[in-house]
Amino acid sequence: MTILLKPIKAKRVSDQAYEQIRDLIFRGQLKPGDQIMPERELAQALGVSRPTVREAIKKLVTMGLLEHRQGQGTFVRSIDSQREHNPLAAMIEGHDASLEELLEVRMGLEGQSVILAAQRATAEDIQVLQRALEAMLSENAAGRLGIEEDVSFHMAITFATKNPVQVYIMKNFYDLLHFGIRENLQALWEEPSSLPIIRRHHQGIFDAIKNHDPEAAYQAMKEHITFVLDFVRNRKG
Repeated sequence: MTILLKPIKAKRVSDQAYEQIRDLIFRGQLKPGDQIMPERELAQALGVSRPTVREAIKKLVTMGLLEHRQGQGTFVRSIDSQREHNPLAAMIEGHDASLEELLEVRMGLEGQSVILAAQRATAEDIQVLQRALEAMLSENAAGRLGIEEDVSFHMAITFATKNPVQVYIMKNFYDLLHFGIRENLQALWEEPSSLPIIRRHHQGIFDAIKNHDPEAAYQAMKEHITFVLDFVRNRKG
C-alpha cells in the first residue's frame, strides 16, 4: 500500500503577522475606519521585522481589509470603501436584493455559525463575545444604537466557528448588510419596547454558546433573526 505524504512546511512569520491582524478585523476588535499602529510600532508589538509587517499589511490591503490613506496612515476599510470592493455586493448589484431577502440568507448563515460556535468556542472566544455584548448594552444604555458593537458580537460568533470560509463569507455579508442593520436599529429605537427583547435575544445567544449548547444557541439565534425579519415585513405592510 502506497501512502502519499507531503512535506510539512513551517508557517512564514509574515503569514502569522497577517493572521493576527486579520483576526482582529474579523472579530470586530478593529472596526471600519480604525487606524492601525504605524509599521514600526506593529513590528515591535509582534516581535518581527518591519519588512515582515510590510508584507503582512500588503496582503491585507490586497484582500480589501485595509487601505492606505496618503499622508495619514493605514486604516481598516470604511464601510463605503468595503462596499465598493465587496464581492457579494458586486454579485447582487442590479438585482435589487431587499433587506428581507438578506435577512433570510442571514438566518441560514448565522444559524450554522451559532451551532458551530457553541460546539467549538474557546475560553478566549467567550471572553471576546462577552466584551462585545457588554459594549453593545452599554451603547444602548447611553441612548445610542450600538451598530458596530452589534456587528462585532455577531462576527465574534462567526470567528468562534473556527471555519475560515464561514468567517470570510460572513465578513463580506455583514459589510453588505450594514446599512440595513442601521436602518432597522433606528426604526427599532423608535419603539423602545423592542429593545429589551433584542437585549434578551443577544444574552440568550451568548449564554447558550458559553454553555456549549448548540440546540439552545440555534433556537436563540432563530428567535432573534425571526423577530427582526417580522419587524421588517410589518414595516413594509
